[in-house]
Amino acid sequence: MKHGIELNVNGEIYDVLIAPNQTLLEVLRDKLGLMGTKRGCDLGACGACTVLMNGETRLSCVTLAMDAVGKEIVTIEGLSEHGELHPLQKSFVETGGLQCGFCTPGIILTAKAVLEEEPNPTEQSVKKKMAGNLCRCTGYKKVVEAVMDAADKMGGNK
Repeated sequence: MKHGIELNVNGEIYDVLIAPNQTLLEVLRDKLGLMGTKRGCDLGACGACTVLMNGETRLSCVTLAMDAVGKEIVTIEGLSEHGELHPLQKSFVETGGLQCGFCTPGIILTAKAVLEEEPNPTEQSVKKKMAGNLCRCTGYKKVVEAVMDAADKMGGNK
Protein backbone atom coordinates (compact mmCIF):
# COMPACT_ATOMS: atom_id res chain seq x y z
CA MET A 1 0.00 0.00 0.00
CA LYS A 2 1.53 3.31 -1.11
CA HIS A 3 1.31 6.61 0.76
CA GLY A 4 1.67 10.13 -0.55
CA ILE A 5 4.11 12.24 1.46
CA GLU A 6 5.68 15.65 1.13
CA LEU A 7 9.43 16.03 1.59
CA ASN A 8 11.47 19.22 1.89
CA VAL A 9 14.78 18.38 0.22
CA ASN A 10 17.39 21.03 -0.50
CA GLY A 11 14.79 23.74 -0.06
CA GLU A 12 12.35 22.26 -2.57
CA ILE A 13 9.07 20.53 -1.76
CA TYR A 14 8.49 17.13 -3.37
CA ASP A 15 5.27 15.12 -3.37
CA VAL A 16 6.18 11.44 -3.59
CA LEU A 17 4.32 8.16 -3.45
CA ILE A 18 6.13 5.66 -1.23
CA ALA A 19 5.76 2.29 0.41
CA PRO A 20 5.72 2.50 4.23
CA ASN A 21 9.02 0.62 4.47
CA GLN A 22 10.95 2.72 1.95
CA THR A 23 14.08 4.33 3.27
CA LEU A 24 14.98 7.95 2.77
CA LEU A 25 17.99 6.77 0.74
CA GLU A 26 15.73 4.89 -1.68
CA VAL A 27 13.43 7.87 -2.11
CA LEU A 28 16.28 10.35 -2.61
CA ARG A 29 17.96 8.20 -5.26
CA ASP A 30 15.10 6.34 -6.93
CA LYS A 31 12.23 8.84 -6.72
CA LEU A 32 14.01 12.22 -6.68
CA GLY A 33 17.08 11.34 -8.76
CA LEU A 34 19.50 12.77 -6.19
CA MET A 35 22.41 10.43 -6.76
CA GLY A 36 24.94 12.18 -4.49
CA THR A 37 23.71 10.25 -1.48
CA LYS A 38 25.42 6.87 -1.82
CA ARG A 39 24.29 3.37 -0.94
CA GLY A 40 27.13 1.74 0.94
CA CYS A 41 26.44 -0.87 3.58
CA ASP A 42 22.64 -0.54 4.00
CA LEU A 43 23.30 -1.09 7.72
CA GLY A 44 24.06 2.44 8.94
CA ALA A 45 27.71 1.59 9.51
CA CYS A 46 29.68 3.37 6.77
CA GLY A 47 28.29 6.92 6.54
CA ALA A 48 28.12 7.00 2.72
CA CYS A 49 24.38 7.73 2.89
CA THR A 50 24.66 10.62 5.36
CA VAL A 51 22.30 13.56 4.87
CA LEU A 52 21.41 16.46 7.14
CA MET A 53 17.96 16.43 8.69
CA ASN A 54 17.12 19.64 10.50
CA GLY A 55 20.86 20.31 10.58
CA GLU A 56 21.85 17.01 12.17
CA THR A 57 23.47 14.05 10.46
CA ARG A 58 21.17 11.19 9.59
CA LEU A 59 21.98 7.86 7.97
CA SER A 60 19.43 7.73 5.20
CA CYS A 61 19.78 3.97 4.63
CA VAL A 62 18.27 3.28 8.06
CA THR A 63 15.84 6.21 8.16
CA LEU A 64 12.33 5.63 6.88
CA ALA A 65 11.23 8.24 4.36
CA MET A 66 8.05 8.74 6.41
CA ASP A 67 10.21 9.89 9.33
CA ALA A 68 11.51 12.75 7.17
CA VAL A 69 8.09 14.33 6.67
CA GLY A 70 8.05 17.85 8.09
CA LYS A 71 11.84 18.00 8.33
CA GLU A 72 14.40 19.91 6.26
CA ILE A 73 16.68 17.50 4.43
CA VAL A 74 19.94 18.58 2.84
CA THR A 75 21.88 16.33 0.49
CA ILE A 76 25.26 17.06 -1.07
CA GLU A 77 23.41 18.52 -4.06
CA GLY A 78 21.89 21.16 -1.80
CA LEU A 79 25.13 22.33 -0.21
CA SER A 80 26.34 24.56 -3.03
CA GLU A 81 24.51 27.80 -3.75
CA HIS A 82 24.01 29.46 -7.12
CA GLY A 83 26.49 27.07 -8.72
CA GLU A 84 29.19 28.02 -6.22
CA LEU A 85 30.79 25.29 -4.14
CA HIS A 86 30.40 25.48 -0.37
CA PRO A 87 33.69 26.27 1.45
CA LEU A 88 33.78 22.65 2.66
CA GLN A 89 33.54 21.36 -0.88
CA LYS A 90 36.28 23.76 -1.99
CA SER A 91 38.53 22.67 0.87
CA PHE A 92 38.11 19.01 0.00
CA VAL A 93 39.10 19.73 -3.60
CA GLU A 94 42.04 21.97 -2.67
CA THR A 95 43.53 19.71 0.01
CA GLY A 96 43.00 16.39 -1.77
CA GLY A 97 40.51 15.24 0.85
CA LEU A 98 38.68 13.15 -1.72
CA GLN A 99 39.67 10.37 -4.04
CA CYS A 100 37.02 8.26 -5.74
CA GLY A 101 34.22 10.40 -4.32
CA PHE A 102 32.00 7.57 -3.13
CA CYS A 103 32.21 8.43 0.58
CA THR A 104 32.84 12.14 0.05
CA PRO A 105 29.23 13.40 0.09
CA GLY A 106 28.56 11.80 3.47
CA ILE A 107 31.89 12.97 4.85
CA ILE A 108 31.29 16.55 3.71
CA LEU A 109 27.79 16.65 5.20
CA THR A 110 29.10 15.21 8.46
CA ALA A 111 31.85 17.84 8.43
CA LYS A 112 29.24 20.56 7.95
CA ALA A 113 27.37 19.36 11.02
CA VAL A 114 30.65 19.21 12.96
CA LEU A 115 31.53 22.81 12.03
CA GLU A 116 28.02 24.03 12.81
CA GLU A 117 28.33 22.52 16.28
CA GLU A 118 31.97 23.47 16.80
CA PRO A 119 33.26 26.26 14.52
CA ASN A 120 36.73 26.08 16.10
CA PRO A 121 37.45 22.35 16.27
CA THR A 122 40.71 20.71 17.14
CA GLU A 123 42.06 17.97 14.90
CA GLN A 124 41.27 15.44 17.65
CA SER A 125 37.69 16.68 17.85
CA VAL A 126 37.27 16.40 14.07
CA LYS A 127 38.68 12.87 14.08
CA LYS A 128 36.33 11.81 16.87
CA LYS A 129 33.21 13.37 15.36
CA MET A 130 33.94 12.06 11.86
CA ALA A 131 34.60 8.49 13.05
CA GLY A 132 31.35 7.13 11.62
CA ASN A 133 32.37 7.86 8.04
CA LEU A 134 34.47 5.18 6.40
CA CYS A 135 36.80 5.86 3.47
CA ARG A 136 38.96 3.30 1.70
CA CYS A 137 40.87 5.69 -0.59
CA THR A 138 42.23 8.70 1.27
CA GLY A 139 43.06 7.49 4.70
CA TYR A 140 41.84 10.26 6.93
CA LYS A 141 44.70 12.74 7.13
CA LYS A 142 43.54 14.73 4.09
CA VAL A 143 39.93 14.60 5.26
CA VAL A 144 40.89 16.17 8.59
CA GLU A 145 43.06 18.75 6.78
CA ALA A 146 40.10 19.65 4.57
CA VAL A 147 37.78 20.13 7.55
CA MET A 148 40.34 22.26 9.38
CA ASP A 149 40.94 24.33 6.22
CA ALA A 150 37.20 24.86 5.83
CA ALA A 151 36.91 25.91 9.49
CA ASP A 152 39.51 28.60 8.78
CA LYS A 153 37.71 29.76 5.63
CA MET A 154 34.35 29.80 7.37
CA GLY A 155 35.59 32.02 10.18
CA GLY A 156 36.45 29.44 12.80
CA ASN A 157 39.93 28.50 14.08
CA LYS A 158 41.05 32.09 14.56
